[in-house]
Amino acid sequence: MTRPIAVIGPTATGKSALALDLAERLGGEIVNADAMQLYRGMDIGTAKVPTAERGGIPHHMLDVLEVTETATVATYQQQASAVVEDIQARGHVPVIVGGSMMYIQALLDDWTFPATDLQVRMRWEQRLAEIGVAALHAELAVRDPAAAAIILPTDGRRTVRALEVIELTGQPFAASAPTIGTPRWDTVIVGLDWKTEELDERIALRTDLMFEQGFVAEVEHLLGVGLRDGVTASRAIGYAQVIAALDAGGAPDDLAQARELTFIGTRRYVRRQRSWFGRDHRIMWLTGGLADAAGLCGEIESRWRLSSNT
Repeated sequence: MTRPIAVIGPTATGKSALALDLAERLGGEIVNADAMQLYRGMDIGTAKVPTAERGGIPHHMLDVLEVTETATVATYQQQASAVVEDIQARGHVPVIVGGSMMYIQALLDDWTFPATDLQVRMRWEQRLAEIGVAALHAELAVRDPAAAAIILPTDGRRTVRALEVIELTGQPFAASAPTIGTPRWDTVIVGLDWKTEELDERIALRTDLMFEQGFVAEVEHLLGVGLRDGVTASRAIGYAQVIAALDAGGAPDDLAQARELTFIGTRRYVRRQRSWFGRDHRIMWLTGGLADAAGLCGEIESRWRLSSNT
């Protein structure tokens, strides 16, 4: 069987560890579906599994972009689809893992994206330059609250794209999304989550560890290779906050504020993830902390071995 398994869900739930366990158990290979883990050097701030801890299991769609390049859902969809089918052709199991909502849906539902119009795009980009990303995001919230709920208020590029699609199609941004049906390749979709209080604790611990393990130094290094010029990478949660702190002088109080804002930003992002994934009836939800890893893997494997008709 080469039917893929997708391990999805909010940030800091333990998806990467579960995916590794599954890949080892089933003879699988990992396919990343975290937009920020596409970037080389963005390791600590994205909780990328270090090479030494991957157990020799091949990982794909990691470290494929420089921080100066722009990540797009359409490009990811094309490249990741080819990776999944190559893994299947070699008789292995693709284990897709991540929490980037649009990237996952584009991959599993073969999302066809509306065409772009250069003049419309340039008009919205000019509007962005005039009023700033926060104000433009507020305009999007008025036009399409659902789109604004899933796009970060700091993400000018995706805000512009959503407004462009709305203008071109005359419909909400989400209307271009595919109908949720049988997932591509008959993929088994597993969602991992925790109780809110427990997940908040995990986010706080993860944030603290990031800063203790050299996150600020990582950002400083990436600034030296063009992070500030990256349209996508520079706005990632944590990175944007540390850049602002360094620009303010990098004093201990500035960095402490960056740590707190990273925690707050991650919690807000989790709410968006839960809202997005919560509408997908295909997901088999598992609660972290209520079973050991072997028990979770066994439950997922049982579902995986069933045919799609049962």
